[in-house]
Parts: sequence; structure tokens; C-alpha cells
Amino acid sequence: MVRMMKKNVNIKHEDELKKLQQELQEWKAKYLRALADYQNLEKRISQNWEEQTKYAAEKIIYDLLSVYDTLEKAKVHLQDKGLSLGVGSFWAVLENNGLAKIEVLGKKFDPNFMECVEVVASDKEGEVVEEVRAGYTLWGKVIRVAQVKVGKKTDNKEQITDNKNTG
Repeated sequence: MVRMMKKNVNIKHEDELKKLQQELQEWKAKYLRALADYQNLEKRISQNWEEQTKYAAEKIIYDLLSVYDTLEKAKVHLQDKGLSLGVGSFWAVLENNGLAKIEVLGKKFDPNFMECVEVVASDKEGEVVEEVRAGYTLWGKVIRVAQVKVGKKTDNKEQITDNKNTG
């Protein structure tokens, strides 16, 4: 009879042990999922922070572009070395903060980076022949499209009209 009791007790303990091991595995799986979720959240927060930091100055840089345009025009007309140095330093600060000029001359018209303000007679169909106002990107994101004149092949009899949707 004692032997039977020991056997029943052992079976009972084995069942409890298996149950506890199963519960342990479930908790371990939950912990690993929670840890993975937390690590993913940390990554997303870090990426979001980097993104916000990168573009935090976008508004002020955009506002400074009109000042920069004015200084560039003044530099060309006045041809003053001091002004040229100042404009160069101003550009260096903008460039160090992620600003880049969109190069458009001689390129095919691209509405993602350019706005056509005039179509002009040219032997270069669909190409930018003149930049009216410079366009810029901030860390690769367009913050101001370039305003351009786009060439169109024409006959002498054909008139070219302003068309803002040419491309």
C-alpha cells in the first residue's frame, strides 16, 4: 500500500512538474515577444527622432532661401568680393545643414523637381533651357521646386505660348 501511495505521489508530482514546465515555456514565449516588441519600439522611436531632428530646421531654411536668392542676385550685379565671401559662407552653412541645389540646366523636365513657367523655342525638346528660380532639396527631400523654362521644337509658323504643364 505504501508503494502505491509513493507511485501516486510521483505521478502527481510529475504531472505538476510538466504543468509548471509548460507554464514556464508560455511565460518565456510571452517574455520574448514583449522583448521583441520593445526593441522594435525603440528602433521606431530612434528613427522617428533622427527624422525629426533632420528636418527640424526645414521651415527656417525654406524661409532663408528667399534671402539667399536676393544675396545671390546682389552678388552678380555688384560683383563685390566681400559680398561674395558672405554669400559663400551663408551657402556653406545651408549646405552643412543638408541643403542641396537641384541641378536642372540641360536636363529633361521633371515635374517632381521642376515647375515649368514658360515654354520657349529650342532645338532641345523637353529639356530645361533656363532656370528662372533655383530649386532645393533638404536631406534629399524637395523643399522648393525649380522654376524653369522648357524647350520645344517648333516650325517658324508655329507660335509658342506659356504653358505651365509642359513636359
